Formats: sequence, structure tokens, C-alpha cells
Amino acid sequence: MQLTRYTDYGIRILMYLAVQSERETLFRIAEVTEVFDLSSNHVAKIIHQLGKLGYLQTIRGKSGGFKLAKSATQINIGSLVRQLENSLIPVNCEEPFCRFTPVCNLKGVLGKAVAAYLAVLDEYSLADIVSNKSDLVATLPDLSISVFDVS
Repeated sequence: MQLTRYTDYGIRILMYLAVQSERETLFRIAEVTEVFDLSSNHVAKIIHQLGKLGYLQTIRGKSGGFKLAKSATQINIGSLVRQLENSLIPVNCEEPFCRFTPVCNLKGVLGKAVAAYLAVLDEYSLADIVSNKSDLVATLPDLSISVFDVS
């Protein structure tokens, strides 16, 4: 099963915030856009959704930004994927309509596969997937001398 880019980017953004948990300043969309080379419009939509879902605390205004609203140990990857994915149905038998649909066993098999996939994701938290924090931080660009710091 392949995650949508939306979910993939949402997880990456949360990972980015988690590996910098000791940071005191708020994160900004422009920073995330720069780090991951993503569209600011797309990142803004993801940040908004993560805020609505309670994963991020978002602060509006000139000195605003966002940060994790929960600890990384409290963010379950399976739950996150369920909330960000539009659909976890592996195959659409209706468009175009498949003649086998009334008697097909494939949907049941694929349903079990998705359940197993999600069961594995349920075993992990955001903290688990960023447990190699120093390695992850080492891959990030140095933004210390950047336009993102607004003092």
C-alpha cells in the first residue's frame, strides 16, 4: 500500500518537528517548505489539517507559527495515517464496474492486507520513527543563518 503524498508530507513535517523538540521558537511554513522543497500552499494545507486534528498547536499572526501539540510518544502512526488518508480502500470495484464484484474474493483478501498494514503502523509512535534523532538532524540543511528567524 502506498501513502498519498499528503500523508507522506504530514509525517515528514511531524518528524521534522519531533527531532527538534528542544527548540524554543515556533516553526514556520517557509522553513518547512525550504527544508523539504515543497509548495508553501501544500504545506499550509497540511499544517492546517494537523492543527485541526490536534497534532499541532498553531498560532496566527506576525510572530505566529506552529509546534507539536503532543509529545512524539503520544502520536500513533497508525492513527495518523487513518486520519490523513482519504481512503484506505485498496481497489475500487465500482469505477469501472468489475463484473466479478458480486462473487469476488479479492476484496476480502485486500481488506485483510490493509488491516495487517494498519496493525503494524499501530505499533509505532512518532518517537519510534525518530529514535535515530542525531542521524535525522544531520541530514537537515543549516538554517541557522536564515530569513526564518524573526526577532
